[in-house]
Amino acid sequence: MTGTATRYLYLVRHGEALPDESGLSDDGRRQAVLLGRRLANRPISVVHHGPLPRAAQTARLIGEHLDGAALEVSETAGDYFPHFPQRDELPSDCADFLLRFLSQATAEDRERGPVLAGRALEQFTGPVAGDEERHELVVTHNFLIGWLVRHATSAPEWRWLGLNHGNAALTVIRYSPGRPSSVLVYNDMRHLHAELCWTGFPPELRL
Repeated sequence: MTGTATRYLYLVRHGEALPDESGLSDDGRRQAVLLGRRLANRPISVVHHGPLPRAAQTARLIGEHLDGAALEVSETAGDYFPHFPQRDELPSDCADFLLRFLSQATAEDRERGPVLAGRALEQFTGPVAGDEERHELVVTHNFLIGWLVRHATSAPEWRWLGLNHGNAALTVIRYSPGRPSSVLVYNDMRHLHAELCWTGFPPELRL
């Protein structure tokens, strides 16, 4: 009978986008290249990426440094709201703030997002079938990374909110048979030059 093996899931938020989000800025391309160089010695077999240009371009630039890794576009790796909590799920001191943020979502967002989030858990998490460990990269967006990190740590479903990820920052989750999932690396930017870290964030968050 086929067993299961460890999955290493590498999660990356796309590089900095142009103001109109039609693709990557010059800094965004630099971020993607630097991350590709960092991952060049990792045995990544596949790069999943969302369909939006900023994710697709980031994946392509990283993939140029990965020997033989296949690029696969996936709606599941796209940009969406993964879960819409009810007020009683949220801490009372921040419920109003979080619900105001979520109020920007459309009816389509509220129907589509949770479905894709469920598929993401099925596709990207847990040990893999077979006897060989697998290394997979997902080039995606801030919300999905927060969703997968909160799942890996068994946090409440609403807790994807507030987990903010830097452009081209790296998170790695390990799923081993018979062991709890483990966040090995989170929001790591050490491959980026100082001026490329925390792009898009206010100064007080540029640590």
